[in-house]
Amino acid sequence: MYEPIRTKSVHSTVAGARSDFPHRSREEELDIQLAGHLAALLAVTEELRESVPSADLDAASVRLAEQVARLRGGVSPVPSGGLADASVPVLHARAHALAGRALVVAASRADTVVAILVAERMDAHADALPSLTAAS
Repeated sequence: MYEPIRTKSVHSTVAGARSDFPHRSREEELDIQLAGHLAALLAVTEELRESVPSADLDAASVRLAEQVARLRGGVSPVPSGGLADASVPVLHARAHALAGRALVVAASRADTVVAILVAERMDAHADALPSLTAAS
């Protein structure tokens, strides 16, 4: 009734079989994704520090850089720019959204240190948003 399979499968089902391309584990993929979200959050935090200097943003910047370096195996994040044209409320909204994405990934990989850090950042940016939009 069924035609037999005549070609070798592209998916290896044999234990110990090696393929010709690298595979990453779920944890490695989550580390890469989380490091990306944190690096983006760090970039927005740096832009906010330039616009509205504060000790809170300074401390957050250091903590974010440490976590990015930890997730990237000791490689420090590269400073980036390009958000200078955005207003402070827009930067806070962007940072809040990025922190939310990072929180989802941190929870998925059970990284409580990062989860606490980004939850604190979400609160800080959420607190900054109403006062900024009311003042505009």
